[in-house]
Amino acid sequence: MATFYKNQRNPILPVSIHVPDSEAHVMPDGKLYVYGSYDLREDVYCSEEYHVVSTPDMEHWTVHEKSLDGNDVPWFSDPNAVKYPGIDWTHPTPFIMRMIQRDIENGVDLKAEFEKQSNQPKPPLLFAPDCLEKDGKYYLYFCMSDDSEGVAISDKPEGPFGDIHQFPIGGIDPAIFIDQDGSAYYYWGQLFSHGVKLNPDMVSFDPANIVDNLVTEEEHFFHEGSSMRRIGDTYYYVYADMQRGKPTSLGYATSDSPLGPFTYRGIIIDNDGCDPASWNNHGSIECVNGQWYVFYHRCSRGMQQHRRLCIEKIEIAPDGSIPEVKMTSQGIGDPFGPGEDIFGYQACGLTGTCYIGLGGPYEELLTQISEGDTAIFRYVKSQTGWSKIALEADGSGEIAVYFGDHLAGTILVEHGVQTTTEIHAPAGEAELKLVFKHTDGLTIQKITLF
Repeated sequence: MATFYKNQRNPILPVSIHVPDSEAHVMPDGKLYVYGSYDLREDVYCSEEYHVVSTPDMEHWTVHEKSLDGNDVPWFSDPNAVKYPGIDWTHPTPFIMRMIQRDIENGVDLKAEFEKQSNQPKPPLLFAPDCLEKDGKYYLYFCMSDDSEGVAISDKPEGPFGDIHQFPIGGIDPAIFIDQDGSAYYYWGQLFSHGVKLNPDMVSFDPANIVDNLVTEEEHFFHEGSSMRRIGDTYYYVYADMQRGKPTSLGYATSDSPLGPFTYRGIIIDNDGCDPASWNNHGSIECVNGQWYVFYHRCSRGMQQHRRLCIEKIEIAPDGSIPEVKMTSQGIGDPFGPGEDIFGYQACGLTGTCYIGLGGPYEELLTQISEGDTAIFRYVKSQTGWSKIALEADGSGEIAVYFGDHLAGTILVEHGVQTTTEIHAPAGEAELKLVFKHTDGLTIQKITLF
């Protein structure tokens, strides 16, 4: 059964629905469709199913019924099917070499662990997909936990998808791009990027035409998660960027050709700080009714899984650059105003041990709060200034309330009693920051400002 939801705040979807690796496209019917993985497990990323998300207006969202099941992919469980290798781990990149050295120092043999996992049976997990329409058909490009890649076809953008074809390559994170002349290009790769022009049938290509290393770790900080767009005469290659030490950023490179060469341009957004376990990012950019957005994910619950769809507005500067934006709680809506509830799970910047976890009347809350932790909510706005803050919480603690750098007051929470405290902050738009002290089982469920 489909799920319907009205919201413009981050995270966009209900807290029980986790759609990471988001590729967003406006389709011929005028609606925006988001294609992503579907996190259901705590031991691994993703699951055996996809669910397409759509919206006609960036406010009313539909999470459609299952569009593809990994158990229905014919080659996955066929011992006689051709298998194509993915990453050649015998030639690790500098980033992987640093990871190996770090693990050796911590007493972990990463190579042995990888070989152990490689020899174990894999469930038919569906990793990050992408989809576009051509001649009335919708082509869903997908990858699986055995490094296989393929395409499934439907008459509808939300699926279900069938008529499945395997590609003669191995890897993850496929992306599809159709240029203005109708030519289609396929991208994929982790650590090593690849691209190729598809045949007009959209389900095949000549392997001899594959271009390797379109973007690289050394020159472009590429990790995984390819995504391609064209703005004017410039091609934008968006991907998981590990310039800052781990692939929590979405970076981009540009070219005057869909197959490069590409020049590194910078970072669009970084999800580091959304959770203590924050590790990866994967998303896209898309223009909806003249406004550009970045679609990305944030993890939760103190682990790398349970990633959630988030969206921010972005701008394309006159020189073609994309200025970096921060994660927000307000998402694509206006800043939170007086009397509006702000939920603990909408925190967009965390330091210390605190994270967004299960519990409370709103399904998730801000929990595991320790001495010195901070939680940030961007942004709040008042025309007249702030005079009170109401808090729905459990446990005990002392909370310093900041609007930007301005200390507005301090809240004392005792034994989870709901409290309203006087504060003093000037009018305007600001980042709300909570700094925690003397905590004992403190959790934050809801905040309301007046």
